[in-house]
Amino acid sequence: MATFVIRGGRALSGEFRPMGNKNAALPMLAAATLSDEPVELENLPDILDVRNMLRILEDIGVRVEREGEHRVRLCARGLKKTALDTGLCGRVRGSILFAGPLAARHGAATIPPPGGDVIGRRRLDTHFDGLRAMGVAVKESQGAFLLRRGRQWHGAELLLDEASVTATENLMMAASLAPGETVIYNAACEPHVQDLGLLLQKMGAQIGGLGTNRLRIAGVERLHGAEHRIQPDHVELGSFLAAAAATGGDLRVRDLPDAVTMEILARAFARLGVKWKIRDGVLSMPGRQKLRPAHDIGGVLPKMEDGIWPAIPSDLMSVMLVLATRAHGGMLFFEKLFESRMYFVDWLLMMGADIVQCDPHRVVVRGGTKLHGGRITSPDIRAGMALILAALCAEGESRILRAEMVDRGYEQVDARLRALGADIRREE
Repeated sequence: MATFVIRGGRALSGEFRPMGNKNAALPMLAAATLSDEPVELENLPDILDVRNMLRILEDIGVRVEREGEHRVRLCARGLKKTALDTGLCGRVRGSILFAGPLAARHGAATIPPPGGDVIGRRRLDTHFDGLRAMGVAVKESQGAFLLRRGRQWHGAELLLDEASVTATENLMMAASLAPGETVIYNAACEPHVQDLGLLLQKMGAQIGGLGTNRLRIAGVERLHGAEHRIQPDHVELGSFLAAAAATGGDLRVRDLPDAVTMEILARAFARLGVKWKIRDGVLSMPGRQKLRPAHDIGGVLPKMEDGIWPAIPSDLMSVMLVLATRAHGGMLFFEKLFESRMYFVDWLLMMGADIVQCDPHRVVVRGGTKLHGGRITSPDIRAGMALILAALCAEGESRILRAEMVDRGYEQVDARLRALGADIRREE
């Protein structure tokens, strides 16, 4: 078990470039099983979740060729089995994304329970209800999900019971090969869902409505290979912007996400007094900004709440909460999607933060208190990054256990923070 050792008090400043979007990369890796031709992905983040997805692909017979640090070439022509390894699936939530492609292209799939962060209940019903409506038989046996494509495999009109990102991705991949037309209502429309759709279109899929909550997909007989560059990760970008702002540093960022995504980030950060300018595709955020929550009309306590896109992403709530501990004033954080996301605030309380946890979904942060170092544990990817941020602001030394949790979603986070001036090292 690795540990991050951090001494706080240094402003983070310099240039930063976000890696490829983790939540786009994982379904794209699964999408390679939809074709016998090569799929080449560029700007692939070198993170633990991606490595585990590649191990799953290799285990089922997909040829995996790393072409440089952030590029991979995949070919599923030699796929030899459709039953996934239990141990590998237990390491990554994204393993569930093989259900749709394997059932659609190869007729069957055995999917053990996926792993991932413990941030609350993460339903699989939406995935399997949609696949059943398209003619895939789904049953549970000895803890695994057994899927088999029926003779009446077809497109369908699907009304999702929740706007699940991974369910939308699974069903979109399956529908690309299902005879007839599939319409998905209440579809997720996050940037990574759109990016997966762009890859599928390059592979020959007929998908309309990307970026909206209503997708129309006309199934095709076969998909071919393609090359695709994964878009920048807006959650990683937001995490590093929050780290720089919280420590009083300035940051310049190249290779930005699309304009809509940047507007959503800008609105969230402006709620805490953080602003930046974008010129010629380069973001410039000045240092030593006065962090102060922007009150609503009438002086009402301001609130930051997540939700389905285009709301503030749930994956950014943890780091925004830590940023709020540096602001002068109070703010209510309302986490709507995951009932255990906010439990990491216990560690912040131990570090001296002034936080009141109202219930599993809501906490009130009163900023301006000094944080001090401590021995803390990373419970999940995003909370782990948030605790790193807190340690960077704290007086003294902090030790963050289970560093590998952060490695699942952030590439070489310690080295990239050191490049911005952080005093952080890794102990194995």
